[in-house]
Amino acid sequence: MREPWIVGVSGASGTPYAKAVLTGLFDAGEAVDLVISRAARLTLLDETGATVRDAHWKDDVSAWLGRDLGDLAYWPANDLAAGPSSGSYPARGMVVVPASTAACAGIAIGLSKDLLQRSAEVNLKERRRTVVVPRETPVTRSHLEHLIALHDAGAVVLPASPGFYGSGAGATAQQLVDFVAGKVLDALGVPHTLFRRWTGELGERNG
Repeated sequence: MREPWIVGVSGASGTPYAKAVLTGLFDAGEAVDLVISRAARLTLLDETGATVRDAHWKDDVSAWLGRDLGDLAYWPANDLAAGPSSGSYPARGMVVVPASTAACAGIAIGLSKDLLQRSAEVNLKERRRTVVVPRETPVTRSHLEHLIALHDAGAVVLPASPGFYGSGAGATAQQLVDFVAGKVLDALGVPHTLFRRWTGELGERNG
């Protein structure tokens, strides 16, 4: 039985993180269900020039990722009757990357504004692995309260905060993106080689 990871892309800046997570999941041979919010399409266009249309999603997503797609299903964000909207739909868990403050709030209070929010709520209530990757700074008290509510509901709150030790002094932007994506995959329990792990040997940082 197919049990995908659901990847939700919301409207926060940070679509390269979503691309790196999707690439890592495909490289690991994982099945993926993809939901891209309406706001995320605007951010994706602004940050990458990529357009994702429901009617042409396969070609559009392949062009955005720059690769052939693995085991991927795509669900329009306005389809609240889609598979991931139900707890009986088999899924391993979900990651929302990047997670806008609006998406975090909607998931935390059970708003079900669109399929992304509904799918995340379902994964939380079914006690499946759920990771949210907020990328916003600074944050208000209400943002923090929603993140605490998500934590208390069982989600892993994983801010898009790259570590520099895995890349050395000459870290590229892609290496910093891959660090965050690798931490997401760690939280999902999916193997990867996106960053060099800390071993405690200081000399290895610049090796």
